[in-house]
Amino acid sequence: MGMSIGVDIGGTKILAGIVTDDGEVLATARRPTPRHDATDVIDLVAEVVTELVAGTTETLEGVGLGVAGLVDAARSRVYFAPNLKWSQVPVRALLEAATGLPVVVENDGNVAAWGEFRFGAGRDANGLTLVTVGTGIGGGIVVNGALFRGAHGVAGEIGHINAVPDGRPCGCGRNGCLEQYASGNALVREARLLAADRRSEAGVLLALGDGTPEGVQGVHVTQAAKAGDPIATEAFAITGTWLGRGLADLAAVLDPELFVIGGGVSDAGDLLLASARQTLADKLIGQQNRPAPQVVAAELTNNAGLVGAADLARHRQRASGPT
Repeated sequence: MGMSIGVDIGGTKILAGIVTDDGEVLATARRPTPRHDATDVIDLVAEVVTELVAGTTETLEGVGLGVAGLVDAARSRVYFAPNLKWSQVPVRALLEAATGLPVVVENDGNVAAWGEFRFGAGRDANGLTLVTVGTGIGGGIVVNGALFRGAHGVAGEIGHINAVPDGRPCGCGRNGCLEQYASGNALVREARLLAADRRSEAGVLLALGDGTPEGVQGVHVTQAAKAGDPIATEAFAITGTWLGRGLADLAAVLDPELFVIGGGVSDAGDLLLASARQTLADKLIGQQNRPAPQVVAAELTNNAGLVGAADLARHRQRASGPT
């Protein structure tokens, strides 16, 4: 049984695990992400990898690393990771030197998309487009059984397609990006605005926080919506509508067989997906005169990144995969 290590570096946590060649996670390790220092992050990743290696007697084929940033075509260097404050970091060379294992570096949306394609919601499909709805919006594209990475390795930045010309400022430096309207941060912003304007309807939502709109957090919006709070439900519908508009634009370009929606906000299920599906159906070019992509929830949830990263590392090491 072939095994490799997958590592998913997020803005708040590092999650790593030993993964078999059929996608089973045998052991995991988790650490909070050190902020704004690439050296500290890579040192901690090396520590976690070493811990996992020490805990198994199996031979490991390599390490796959998913990073929330732009990764070069050689899957070696991170060009830019805004949430980590990284710029031009030679991650592969540093981590190989620290661990003695072969390393492949990939965008976090790409590794999650690959994980869902190989072992999750897309395992019976020929391709998919993954949209991760979390603090921001990420994604990855699989076409005809291979990751689509673009000429320079940086395709799939779904959260930064333009939704509103000259709209809300985005952390990427542009304005009006989709993630400013359809992400977890956007959901909270919408819920707070609605609650401030219509406090009498937001009793459940406000009670879950500190009683003020400013105290509302993402988890509160989901809990309140599941309890029937009309303000939280409306916030999900608005966010899902923006997401559906983005899916319609992506469908016009990519014509995917399947949209897989992942990320923390997708845990709300149809509270988010119902309005996204309806808006996609309403905005899809050709509408009733063409096949429409399915919209489904991701299956691997928090493990998608580490499972996909581990599988990509295994494919690279064997030099036999289509990725």
